[in-house]
Amino acid sequence: MGYMIRSVLLLGLLTGIFLFVGNLIAGKVGMTIALILAGIMNFLTYWFSDKIVLAMYGAREIAYEEAPWLHAMVEELAKKANIPKPKIYLVPMEQPNAFATGRGPSNGAVAVTSGILRLLDRDELRGVLAHEIGHIKNRDVLVATMAATIAGAISYLVNMFQYALLFGHSRGDEEGNQNPLSILGSILLIIVTPIIALLIQMAISRSREYLADETGAKISGDPLALARALEKIHYYVYNIPAEVNPGTAHLFIENPLKGEGIWELFSTHPSTEKRIKRLKELARRMGF
Repeated sequence: MGYMIRSVLLLGLLTGIFLFVGNLIAGKVGMTIALILAGIMNFLTYWFSDKIVLAMYGAREIAYEEAPWLHAMVEELAKKANIPKPKIYLVPMEQPNAFATGRGPSNGAVAVTSGILRLLDRDELRGVLAHEIGHIKNRDVLVATMAATIAGAISYLVNMFQYALLFGHSRGDEEGNQNPLSILGSILLIIVTPIIALLIQMAISRSREYLADETGAKISGDPLALARALEKIHYYVYNIPAEVNPGTAHLFIENPLKGEGIWELFSTHPSTEKRIKRLKELARRMGF
């Protein structure tokens, strides 16, 4: 429950920033317009997310006859998670990776790359699939869309304020009524607010990865298999290049665009080392 509560608190904080900045910059009317614009854009992305992402990576659905053992594995994990069996897709990518998509449990899909099928043994692959089914069970596409909508609305507001400031500054030049402190404060607001919103959005994404790790480990009953899989995937992801759209990097079980150290704050994923450590701690609590 800790990761779930953290996600709710971070979403609440992001909403609070939106309300404060929105009222400060544009009032209730401007704030509503920004939220509606961001909401429409992200709703369309959310509604067609599975089709967009799967088409982007050239994924094809894997027929039952092609890999009955894989279908049996996904069906067993879905049953344990108490959700309908998601569709299974193959992504023609050498880099070992996997992701889940879909609006929710009733229309979820899991996608695995050809590279991950060759790299992992069946216990490790089962751990990865359980992680992805955990994302579907926890409705993480919906959570990510909510965070993106609020962060997007903040960006719209800041852009509106930026143009208003430029217009107002030009008029102030003509009338000789410049206020340097006010202008400096406005510039800081324009620069700092989107960065804070991005940091919170990334923190929400990292929290959902931890939650999917924990949910998947409990579904599979084998946290150490997922830990071994993450260790293997982490090594190969950084040694096998892949064309990954930055806008979809958060979907993958291992993000090739993530940073280490302070740059982890701007990453959609926690460090693999931290994830493995937490899975091993969970394994000890489960009696492994």
